Amino acid sequence: MQTRTKAYLALAVVCVVWGTTYIALLIGVKTFPPFLFSGIRQTVAGVVLLIALFLFGKLKFTWSQFLHQSVPGILMISLGNGIIGWSERQIPSGLAALIVSILPVYIVLINFVFKIDRKKLNTDIIAGLAVGCIGIVLIFRDNLKDLVNPEYLFSMTACFVACLAWSFGSIYAKHKPSTGSVLTNAAIQMFSGGICLLVMSLFLDDHAELATVTKESIWALVYLIVFGSLITYTCFVYALDKLPVGVASLYAYVNPVI
Repeated sequence: MQTRTKAYLALAVVCVVWGTTYIALLIGVKTFPPFLFSGIRQTVAGVVLLIALFLFGKLKFTWSQFLHQSVPGILMISLGNGIIGWSERQIPSGLAALIVSILPVYIVLINFVFKIDRKKLNTDIIAGLAVGCIGIVLIFRDNLKDLVNPEYLFSMTACFVACLAWSFGSIYAKHKPSTGSVLTNAAIQMFSGGICLLVMSLFLDDHAELATVTKESIWALVYLIVFGSLITYTCFVYALDKLPVGVASLYAYVNPVI
């Protein structure tokens, strides 16, 4: 199977599975301190993948490479995914997914403003983004009223910031590639992002909530560790490595539909 075909299959997995993680995340953080929840999820997934790579003799990286991969790990996982998880305590999961659909727009604008990608902003790109945005708006038109709910303002703003952080992380990972393997890069990103989330949890979470954690939250955590992180985040890193960053971000249009 050709590399490009594998990359599109990996992207398809991201489109479908990450669409389900919004509900799982909502269930998880309902009774679990949100930053701790995401921190455990990502750290465990990162450690499991690192151990697997070590056992199969595939774990090779330098300290410099570790620091290099920690940048997108913190941007995408800590500031991106972690904040989205926290926000789902304040806003509906559908609204969070709707806001995240702005990712492709962010990525194209960042590439254009900072002249990162050599491709110029042309009518085809603008038309593609417009069609995607219009499609999301039409599908979720009944939820648009939530965007003007003053009770959601702070959390929605946090979501937009999280999307911006994820966009910068994606562009950094794409245009400042590491010599390490895709699996090693994914493992380091999850591990470093997870550790950062655990540190954030020390200052931002109410750990007294741990006394009331439900079985549903625990199962949601297990689901997200295995399917949301170990499998799908690795697929995302692979797709990002093999496809244009704008294409790799198109999952954000599909996730809300799922």
